[in-house]
Amino acid sequence: MATAILIILDGLGVGGAPDAEAYGDAGSDTLGNMSRIVGGLNIPNLASLGLGNLATIQNVDAAAAPKAAYGRLQEISAGKDSTTGHWELMGLVTEVAFPTYPDGFPADVLAEFTARTGYGVLGNKAASGTAIIAELGDEHLATGKLIVYTSADSVFQVAAHDKVCDIDELYRVCEIAREMLQPPHEVSRVIARPFTGEPGSYTRTAFRHDYSIDPPAGLLLPMLQKNGVEVSSIGKIYDLYNGMGIDHSHTSRNNGEGMANLDRLYAEKSEGDRLLLLNLVDFDMLWGHRNDPEGMKKGLEEFDRWLGPFLAGMQPDDLLLMTADHGNDPTTPSTDHSREHVPLLAYLAGHEGGHDLGVRKGFMDVGATFAEYLGSPAPAKGNSFYSHLK
Repeated sequence: MATAILIILDGLGVGGAPDAEAYGDAGSDTLGNMSRIVGGLNIPNLASLGLGNLATIQNVDAAAAPKAAYGRLQEISAGKDSTTGHWELMGLVTEVAFPTYPDGFPADVLAEFTARTGYGVLGNKAASGTAIIAELGDEHLATGKLIVYTSADSVFQVAAHDKVCDIDELYRVCEIAREMLQPPHEVSRVIARPFTGEPGSYTRTAFRHDYSIDPPAGLLLPMLQKNGVEVSSIGKIYDLYNGMGIDHSHTSRNNGEGMANLDRLYAEKSEGDRLLLLNLVDFDMLWGHRNDPEGMKKGLEEFDRWLGPFLAGMQPDDLLLMTADHGNDPTTPSTDHSREHVPLLAYLAGHEGGHDLGVRKGFMDVGATFAEYLGSPAPAKGNSFYSHLK
């Protein structure tokens, strides 16, 4: 009864994507730049696995005998958003990027949104979520119009104060938007962004909800299900796959809850093979998008302190892969995702001895490795590195 685990450190890129300049991200290096700005990192458990062997990170030396296989993943899909990254990890390559709206959404899209939902619109621009509610929150409360905005990603975000829309109403509005946004405006995600508080001190609540499009055929997760593997997700992963191929979903409002949920699920007895998926969103949502390198440092060191006991408690032959879905460098002027390589650490409990996996061209090698490990048919694309772990 094998257990495979994927931990996605959301946004923790390691620089160096060859096409970064084409995405406006030349020089982005989330872990490298962040570690330099904050004066170094204290992450001994990640260092022991080989994180310092795959990237230049201040105060994180290369391990003489890393406990995990290590390398980098190079995204080949078009785009740098969360949906594209997660889909590629599970075997799907996005050939055509999802539409983005750096100048806001067309007037006809917003007119249809108003006609279908009954709400007027404020904003309609690319913006930081915390900045736009500070800018337009008062007018939103006064008029009842909803704040609609986007980012560098393919997202249609709807922000509403809980005095204007309770959570059920905001979700209803976002469900309408999801149904409405069809090609050529089929964004990858519609996101409900509830907030609360008084003027001058608005804060977003923990009840964000993402409405994604269905992944196309070829996703690994339904293949695992058909092969008798139980798939459980923690955090926003369920939303990014629109539930496809996931048996059990567990919400988490922050990294701490996500790690606690993984502790609990891993400790539960299983009657068969299983895959546990965890997204630690705070690296992206709280620290990357808000250009907070100090927060990212503290969050990564907290994760490292949790990781040590978790590794020590893993059962022999269980598999843990750690990676990211894109970069989000908190040291650059941009507050959006960055096109970077992402780290890859692969730990097969009881089989310590690190192998350099090099630069893997395609995130889907993760899915292919899980397929081989769990005895499932593999996605059409991707090359397993499981043989290097034993």
